[in-house]
Amino acid sequence: MTGEIPGAANETAENRLKRLKIRSWRRGIKEMDLILGPFADKGMRQLTTAELDQYEALLGENDQDLYTWFSGREPVPAEHVSIVSIIQGAEKFN
Repeated sequence: MTGEIPGAANETAENRLKRLKIRSWRRGIKEMDLILGPFADKGMRQLTTAELDQYEALLGENDQDLYTWFSGREPVPAEHVSIVSIIQGAEKFN
């Protein structure tokens, strides 16, 4: 399996946002729900298509890894630095 969503190529932009919002709020640990959920509610619509692709890739990561990156305990991998910075910047205005 490649990690792709079946039928995602035919998915509307609105359905993609809804799907990503659900994935943002229903993580494996509550801490990540509270970081990603509010961003999905308020900031995700501002993302470009490329940034949404980065966000979706980030959502595919393990919650424990995500938490160590967002809490600063571990450095953020290069492929996620941009989107993590966007999310952390948006948190300051919530």
